[in-house]
Amino acid sequence: MRDAEGAPRRDPRDLRAAHGPGDPHDPPYRGDPPDPRHRYGGAGWTAAERRVLAVLRGCGDEPRVAAAARALSHGGEHGALWLGAGLVCAVADRERRDGWLRGTALIAAAHLASMGVKRVVRRPRPQLLTGEPLVRTAGRHSFPSSHATSAAAAAVAFGVLRPAGRVVVPPLAAAMCLSRLVAGVHYPTDVAFGALLGGLLARGGSAWLRAGNGGHRDGGGHRV
Repeated sequence: MRDAEGAPRRDPRDLRAAHGPGDPHDPPYRGDPPDPRHRYGGAGWTAAERRVLAVLRGCGDEPRVAAAARALSHGGEHGALWLGAGLVCAVADRERRDGWLRGTALIAAAHLASMGVKRVVRRPRPQLLTGEPLVRTAGRHSFPSSHATSAAAAAVAFGVLRPAGRVVVPPLAAAMCLSRLVAGVHYPTDVAFGALLGGLLARGGSAWLRAGNGGHRDGGGHRV
Protein backbone atom coordinates (compact mmCIF):
# COMPACT_ATOMS: atom_id res chain seq x y z
CA MET A 1 0.00 0.00 0.00
CA ARG A 2 1.18 3.58 -0.76
CA ASP A 3 0.37 6.94 0.79
CA ALA A 4 -0.83 10.10 -0.97
CA GLU A 5 2.71 10.95 -2.19
CA GLY A 6 3.32 7.52 -3.67
CA ALA A 7 5.64 6.30 -0.92
CA PRO A 8 5.11 2.85 0.53
CA ARG A 9 2.89 2.93 3.58
CA ARG A 10 4.40 1.17 6.54
CA ASP A 11 2.48 -0.85 9.01
CA PRO A 12 2.32 0.81 12.47
CA ARG A 13 3.81 -2.32 13.98
CA ASP A 14 6.86 -2.00 11.71
CA LEU A 15 7.30 1.60 12.87
CA ARG A 16 7.04 0.48 16.46
CA ALA A 17 9.72 -2.12 15.91
CA ALA A 18 12.01 0.35 14.09
CA HIS A 19 11.71 3.43 16.27
CA GLY A 20 10.52 2.12 19.59
CA PRO A 21 7.29 2.90 21.44
CA GLY A 22 8.36 6.44 22.35
CA ASP A 23 9.20 7.70 18.86
CA PRO A 24 7.02 10.69 17.82
CA HIS A 25 6.66 9.23 14.31
CA ASP A 26 5.09 6.09 15.70
CA PRO A 27 1.30 6.28 15.27
CA PRO A 28 -0.75 4.72 18.06
CA TYR A 29 -1.24 0.98 17.53
CA ARG A 30 -4.40 -0.36 19.07
CA GLY A 31 -4.02 -4.01 18.20
CA ASP A 32 -5.79 -6.24 15.74
CA PRO A 33 -9.58 -6.11 15.51
CA PRO A 34 -11.05 -8.33 18.25
CA ASP A 35 -12.30 -11.72 17.15
CA PRO A 36 -15.83 -12.18 18.54
CA ARG A 37 -15.14 -15.87 18.97
CA HIS A 38 -12.63 -15.14 21.71
CA ARG A 39 -15.35 -14.31 24.23
CA TYR A 40 -16.62 -17.87 23.92
CA GLY A 41 -13.30 -19.54 24.65
CA GLY A 42 -11.81 -22.38 22.70
CA ALA A 43 -12.04 -25.24 25.18
CA GLY A 44 -13.54 -26.25 28.48
CA TRP A 45 -16.99 -26.98 29.77
CA THR A 46 -18.39 -23.49 29.20
CA ALA A 47 -17.17 -23.46 25.60
CA ALA A 48 -18.80 -26.84 25.01
CA GLU A 49 -22.06 -25.52 26.43
CA ARG A 50 -21.93 -22.52 24.12
CA ARG A 51 -21.39 -24.75 21.11
CA VAL A 52 -24.39 -26.89 22.04
CA LEU A 53 -26.45 -23.76 22.64
CA ALA A 54 -25.42 -22.34 19.25
CA VAL A 55 -26.64 -25.50 17.51
CA LEU A 56 -29.97 -25.54 19.33
CA ARG A 57 -30.51 -21.82 18.85
CA GLY A 58 -29.88 -22.40 15.15
CA CYS A 59 -32.88 -24.74 15.12
CA GLY A 60 -34.98 -21.73 16.05
CA ASP A 61 -34.29 -20.17 12.68
CA GLU A 62 -37.03 -22.42 11.31
CA PRO A 63 -40.27 -20.44 11.77
CA ARG A 64 -42.38 -23.29 13.11
CA VAL A 65 -39.74 -24.30 15.62
CA ALA A 66 -39.37 -20.68 16.72
CA ALA A 67 -43.13 -20.33 17.16
CA ALA A 68 -43.32 -23.46 19.29
CA ALA A 69 -40.36 -22.37 21.42
CA ARG A 70 -41.92 -18.95 22.00
CA ALA A 71 -45.29 -20.46 22.92
CA LEU A 72 -43.75 -22.88 25.42
CA SER A 73 -41.51 -20.21 26.90
CA HIS A 74 -44.39 -17.76 27.35
CA GLY A 75 -46.65 -20.46 28.78
CA GLY A 76 -44.06 -21.52 31.33
CA GLU A 77 -43.23 -18.01 32.56
CA HIS A 78 -43.44 -18.05 36.37
CA GLY A 79 -44.83 -21.59 36.12
CA ALA A 80 -48.12 -20.20 34.81
CA LEU A 81 -49.05 -23.21 32.66
CA TRP A 82 -48.53 -25.71 35.45
CA LEU A 83 -50.07 -23.62 38.19
CA GLY A 84 -53.11 -22.92 36.02
CA ALA A 85 -53.47 -26.61 35.14
CA GLY A 86 -53.33 -27.57 38.81
CA LEU A 87 -56.04 -25.11 39.75
CA VAL A 88 -58.28 -26.17 36.85
CA CYS A 89 -57.91 -29.82 37.85
CA ALA A 90 -58.70 -28.91 41.46
CA VAL A 91 -62.00 -27.45 40.29
CA ALA A 92 -62.83 -30.26 37.87
CA ASP A 93 -61.71 -33.24 39.98
CA ARG A 94 -63.49 -32.73 43.27
CA GLU A 95 -62.51 -36.11 44.66
CA ARG A 96 -58.83 -35.23 44.42
CA ARG A 97 -59.16 -31.50 44.99
CA ASP A 98 -56.92 -31.42 48.02
CA GLY A 99 -54.27 -33.38 46.17
CA TRP A 100 -54.35 -31.03 43.17
CA LEU A 101 -54.04 -28.01 45.44
CA ARG A 102 -51.10 -29.59 47.20
CA GLY A 103 -49.50 -30.38 43.85
CA THR A 104 -49.97 -26.80 42.74
CA ALA A 105 -48.38 -25.59 45.97
CA LEU A 106 -45.39 -27.89 45.40
CA ILE A 107 -44.87 -26.51 41.90
CA ALA A 108 -45.04 -22.95 43.23
CA ALA A 109 -42.54 -23.81 45.98
CA ALA A 110 -40.15 -25.35 43.44
CA HIS A 111 -40.36 -22.24 41.29
CA LEU A 112 -39.62 -20.00 44.27
CA ALA A 113 -36.68 -22.21 45.22
CA SER A 114 -35.19 -21.80 41.75
CA MET A 115 -35.55 -18.04 42.02
CA GLY A 116 -33.70 -18.14 45.33
CA VAL A 117 -30.83 -20.10 43.79
CA LYS A 118 -30.65 -17.58 40.95
CA ARG A 119 -30.16 -14.74 43.40
CA VAL A 120 -27.26 -16.60 44.99
CA VAL A 121 -25.48 -17.84 41.84
CA ARG A 122 -26.21 -14.78 39.63
CA ARG A 123 -25.01 -16.39 36.40
CA PRO A 124 -25.50 -14.01 33.44
CA ARG A 125 -27.68 -14.99 30.52
CA PRO A 126 -25.85 -16.42 27.51
CA GLN A 127 -24.39 -14.06 24.93
CA LEU A 128 -25.14 -15.49 21.51
CA LEU A 129 -22.45 -15.48 18.84
CA THR A 130 -25.02 -15.08 16.08
CA GLY A 131 -28.69 -14.15 16.14
CA GLU A 132 -30.79 -12.85 18.98
CA PRO A 133 -32.81 -14.61 21.72
CA LEU A 134 -36.28 -15.58 20.56
CA VAL A 135 -37.93 -14.33 23.75
CA ARG A 136 -37.38 -11.71 26.39
CA THR A 137 -36.62 -12.84 29.91
CA ALA A 138 -38.12 -11.70 33.18
CA GLY A 139 -34.71 -11.54 34.86
CA ARG A 140 -31.01 -11.25 34.08
CA HIS A 141 -29.85 -14.41 35.81
CA SER A 142 -29.62 -17.74 34.07
CA PHE A 143 -28.87 -20.52 36.60
CA PRO A 144 -31.01 -22.49 37.12
CA SER A 145 -33.85 -22.41 34.59
CA SER A 146 -37.05 -21.73 36.50
CA HIS A 147 -39.02 -23.00 33.50
CA ALA A 148 -37.26 -26.34 33.83
CA THR A 149 -37.73 -26.41 37.60
CA SER A 150 -41.50 -25.88 37.51
CA ALA A 151 -41.91 -28.20 34.51
CA ALA A 152 -40.10 -31.08 36.21
CA ALA A 153 -42.00 -30.50 39.44
CA ALA A 154 -45.29 -30.64 37.51
CA ALA A 155 -44.26 -33.84 35.73
CA VAL A 156 -43.64 -35.55 39.06
CA ALA A 157 -46.58 -34.07 40.99
CA PHE A 158 -49.22 -34.61 38.32
CA GLY A 159 -47.90 -38.10 37.70
CA VAL A 160 -48.43 -38.92 41.36
CA LEU A 161 -51.97 -37.58 41.34
CA ARG A 162 -53.17 -39.19 38.10
CA PRO A 163 -51.79 -42.08 36.01
CA ALA A 164 -52.55 -40.06 32.87
CA GLY A 165 -50.25 -37.38 34.19
CA ARG A 166 -47.32 -39.75 33.78
CA VAL A 167 -48.07 -40.03 30.08
CA VAL A 168 -49.13 -36.51 29.14
CA VAL A 169 -47.05 -34.18 31.29
CA PRO A 170 -43.43 -35.45 30.97
CA PRO A 171 -43.19 -34.96 27.17
CA LEU A 172 -44.66 -31.47 27.47
CA ALA A 173 -42.31 -30.67 30.34
CA ALA A 174 -39.31 -31.90 28.30
CA ALA A 175 -40.39 -29.78 25.34
CA MET A 176 -40.59 -26.73 27.59
CA CYS A 177 -37.09 -27.37 28.91
CA LEU A 178 -35.77 -27.69 25.36
CA SER A 179 -37.57 -24.52 24.30
CA ARG A 180 -35.34 -22.46 26.59
CA LEU A 181 -32.28 -23.66 24.73
CA VAL A 182 -33.84 -23.14 21.32
CA ALA A 183 -34.79 -19.64 22.45
CA GLY A 184 -31.15 -19.01 23.37
CA VAL A 185 -31.78 -17.79 26.92
CA HIS A 186 -30.22 -20.62 28.98
CA TYR A 187 -27.15 -22.80 29.03
CA PRO A 188 -27.70 -26.58 29.04
CA THR A 189 -26.55 -26.84 32.65
CA ASP A 190 -29.16 -24.24 33.65
CA VAL A 191 -31.88 -26.48 32.28
CA ALA A 192 -30.40 -29.71 33.63
CA PHE A 193 -30.00 -28.38 37.17
CA GLY A 194 -33.43 -26.75 37.10
CA ALA A 195 -35.09 -30.01 36.07
CA LEU A 196 -33.17 -31.90 38.75
CA LEU A 197 -34.13 -29.37 41.41
CA GLY A 198 -37.83 -29.42 40.52
CA GLY A 199 -37.98 -33.20 40.25
CA LEU A 200 -36.30 -33.75 43.59
CA LEU A 201 -38.46 -31.22 45.42
CA ALA A 202 -41.67 -32.70 44.00
CA ARG A 203 -40.51 -36.24 44.73
CA GLY A 204 -39.75 -35.21 48.27
CA GLY A 205 -43.35 -34.00 48.65
CA SER A 206 -45.00 -37.01 47.00
CA ALA A 207 -46.03 -38.56 50.32
CA TRP A 208 -47.69 -35.28 51.25
CA LEU A 209 -49.55 -35.37 47.92
CA ARG A 210 -50.79 -38.91 48.51
CA ALA A 211 -51.92 -38.01 52.01
CA GLY A 212 -54.06 -35.23 50.58
CA ASN A 213 -56.58 -37.60 49.02
CA GLY A 214 -56.66 -40.79 51.00
CA GLY A 215 -58.69 -43.60 49.48
CA HIS A 216 -57.69 -42.99 45.86
CA ARG A 217 -54.83 -44.85 44.23
CA ASP A 218 -52.51 -43.92 41.41
CA GLY A 219 -51.26 -46.24 38.69
CA GLY A 220 -48.63 -47.68 41.05
CA GLY A 221 -51.19 -48.67 43.65
CA HIS A 222 -50.36 -45.83 46.03
CA ARG A 223 -53.12 -43.97 47.77
CA VAL A 224 -53.62 -40.45 46.49
